[in-house]
Amino acid sequence: MVKVEITVNGKKQACEVTDRTLLVNLLRDELGLTGTHVGCDTSQCGCCTVHVNGRAVKSCTMLAAQANGAEVLTIEGMAKNGKLHPVQQAFTECHGLQCGFCTPGMIMAVAGLLEDNPNPTEAEIEHGLEGNLCRCTGYINIVKAVKKSAELLRGKAR
Repeated sequence: MVKVEITVNGKKQACEVTDRTLLVNLLRDELGLTGTHVGCDTSQCGCCTVHVNGRAVKSCTMLAAQANGAEVLTIEGMAKNGKLHPVQQAFTECHGLQCGFCTPGMIMAVAGLLEDNPNPTEAEIEHGLEGNLCRCTGYINIVKAVKKSAELLRGKAR
């Protein structure tokens, strides 16, 4: 067993896990944060994307022990004081989801993309989302949601 101490969504957590426990399983099974989804177990779909120390990471590819001492942000920590994060708001307004299974990982990936590039072109958006798969939509509304997110984060929209 390995002791892991991490801060998740601003709250310090201490857990004992096996040395093979993935971060996604720590979040879901030990901490009950089931918004982080397991879609493929091979890092292909991006449903498990979270932020670790401010960087978007596929949590199915990271051991929980590797996150020891880290700050982790999950989809559950995006909204603040009952107000949606601008990326969440844009996905809602632009209908950037269909079944919703990929949405938490997609939102986390978009937040990371916009942190690095606050005004991406459509090609940069498409490249930035290559590691996140949506099996339901044609990505048209997802791209619209990313553009709207960028506007909201830059303060150009309400």
